[in-house]
Amino acid sequence: MSTAVNATGPSCVACGTRGLRDHLRVAGEMGADGLIPTTDRYGTALADIVRCPACGHMQLSPMPQDAVLEQAYADAASADYVAEEVGQRETARRALERIERHAARTEELLDLGCWVGFLLAEARDRGWRTTGVEPSTFASAFARDELGLDVRTEDLFTAALPSAGYDAVVLGDVLEHLPRPGEALQRIAALLRPGGVAWFALPDAGSAVARGLGARWWSVLPTHVQYFTRTSVRTLLRTHGWEVLEVATAPKAFTVRYYLERLAGYSPALSRTAVGAAARVGLAERLWAPDFRDRMQVLARPLRG
Repeated sequence: MSTAVNATGPSCVACGTRGLRDHLRVAGEMGADGLIPTTDRYGTALADIVRCPACGHMQLSPMPQDAVLEQAYADAASADYVAEEVGQRETARRALERIERHAARTEELLDLGCWVGFLLAEARDRGWRTTGVEPSTFASAFARDELGLDVRTEDLFTAALPSAGYDAVVLGDVLEHLPRPGEALQRIAALLRPGGVAWFALPDAGSAVARGLGARWWSVLPTHVQYFTRTSVRTLLRTHGWEVLEVATAPKAFTVRYYLERLAGYSPALSRTAVGAAARVGLAERLWAPDFRDRMQVLARPLRG
């Protein structure tokens, strides 16, 4: 497609550059299921994607209205991650190990966008005192009712949370959903105690897989409004006064069945065949954490003036 400058469009959320360039024509609808974490609507976003010529960051243009996103996330409901609890907990333990390497203290942990709360449950088992914020009525109710967690059905910007109250703040697969991620970083910095750290997990739009698949990459989804690269997420953090401590890949553990079912976004027939073959040889329910190197985890700490 054309790479013409979108001169009248927005500024880059990572570095502030204007004159973003048209990148991918992927505008479409969110679909009947709404904005859920397990969609297989690959290659569809709520607007086309533009790219910053300075830092390489990609974002939707125009950005969806806040009210549309807020309502969609409040209504989001899916049991797919609940069914994958074993793998979700394994993924959470790996994240917590990284966090505990860098946090000055391991007492209070806040998970912003915690979905059904498996990371919070694992953190509680490790001795953390935990709090979660989740806009989905379905997911936050599950976290409270089934796991006994302190999870508020609220928005990360407006939830009543204590300043300097946490040793770690987690945003797992959240930053890419936010129209104004810089404001989120300012909010998180105010919530962290001195020596506290934030852990982010998000798709890596600069990875070889993402570049190779282009518009058909499985992270080009209606749920995503930002497409960070390792460079652009570092730029965003530095711009807002953060020190990057570590950047690494972040594979997720799911059953083989779950991963093969995701192939339906490309070919339903292939997905059915692959799931059936895995079931016949006894592999379908085995945990698998393939590292496609297109999902990153970032640990960072706000610089104190």
